[in-house]
Amino acid sequence: MTIDLTRRTLLHLAGASSLSAAAVAAAQAEGTGGGPTFANRTPMRIGMVTLRVRDLDLVANYYRDAIGLTVMQRSATSARLGSGGVVLLDLERREGAAREARNAAGLYHTAFLMPTRKDLARWLVHAAKNKVPLSGFADHLVSESVYLDDPEGNGIEVYADRAPELWKWEAGSVAMATDQLDIDGLLALTDTRTTNYARAPDDLRIGHIHLRVGDLEQADRFYAGTIGFAPTRKRSGAAFLSSGRYHHHLGLNVWQSAGAGPRDDTATGLAWFSLEVAAQEILQAQTLRLRQAGAPAAAIANGIETADPWGTKLRLIKV
Repeated sequence: MTIDLTRRTLLHLAGASSLSAAAVAAAQAEGTGGGPTFANRTPMRIGMVTLRVRDLDLVANYYRDAIGLTVMQRSATSARLGSGGVVLLDLERREGAAREARNAAGLYHTAFLMPTRKDLARWLVHAAKNKVPLSGFADHLVSESVYLDDPEGNGIEVYADRAPELWKWEAGSVAMATDQLDIDGLLALTDTRTTNYARAPDDLRIGHIHLRVGDLEQADRFYAGTIGFAPTRKRSGAAFLSSGRYHHHLGLNVWQSAGAGPRDDTATGLAWFSLEVAAQEILQAQTLRLRQAGAPAAAIANGIETADPWGTKLRLIKV
C-alpha cells in the first residue's frame, strides 16, 4: 500500500501545526527524555507492565495493531502481549471500573524501546499508514521519542536510544532536553511509500516507566533509598533514576499529581509493574531495606512484591 507520508501528515496525526508545537506537547508528556541491549542488561531493569482496563478487546487490539505487540495469551478476563516471546504487557479486564483521575498518582506512560533508530522509523511509517493519533515528538539528546495514548488514556512513549557513548554526563547527571525531533532524518532511514512493519521487532522491550507521584522527595526515598535506583537527572517537578548508568529506567513527576493521596486500586490504570533484578544479593538487600523502612514485602515466585507510598505495586523478580 502506498502512503502519502510527509512531515505534514505526521504533524496532523499529532494535532500540531509545527515541529516546535509537537516538541512542546512532548515536553508535557515527558519532562526530558540503547537499544534494549543496554537498557535491559543493567543490574535492574523494567520487565513488564500490568494495566486494569474497562474494554479489554479495544485496548488489546490497540497494542497489537498500533504498537505491533503479539497477543501471547488471551481469555475473557485478561490478555498478555509481548515481543520475541517475552511478555511486556498484561491487561486485566475491569468492566465498569472508574477511570483513574489525571491528578492521581499512577502511570504517566509506558516507554517501549525500539532496538534501533531504523525500527523507530519503520514504526512511524506504520503509525501514519494506520492513522494512529500521536501526541508529540521530541529529541531528548539521549533518545528520540514519539508520544501517544491508548484508548483509555494510558500514556505511551515509543523511542530509540542514541549510543550510550554519545550521552553527556557531568557530576552524575546526564544531559537531557526536549528538542525538535529530526523527522526527516528518521524517515530517510526507511521507505515511506509502503510499510514493512508487520509486528514489533523481537528485541522490543520496555525501556522505562514514568510515574505520577504525590511528592518527589518521598518518591526518591522509596525508589532510590529503598529500591536502589541511582538519580540521573532532576528538573522542575520531575526526577529520573536508573540502574547501571542508563539514562533512566524510571521517571517520576508531580506536574499533575502534587499532593496526591493513596491510589484507588479498583480504578483503571497501572496495577503493577515488574523490576527484573540480575543478582540474588541485590534482591536480598532490597528486601532488608523494605523491612527496615516498614514497606510491604510479600513473598512471590522468585521475588517480592511491594508498593510505593501511593500504593503503586512493584514486583522485584530475580531473573
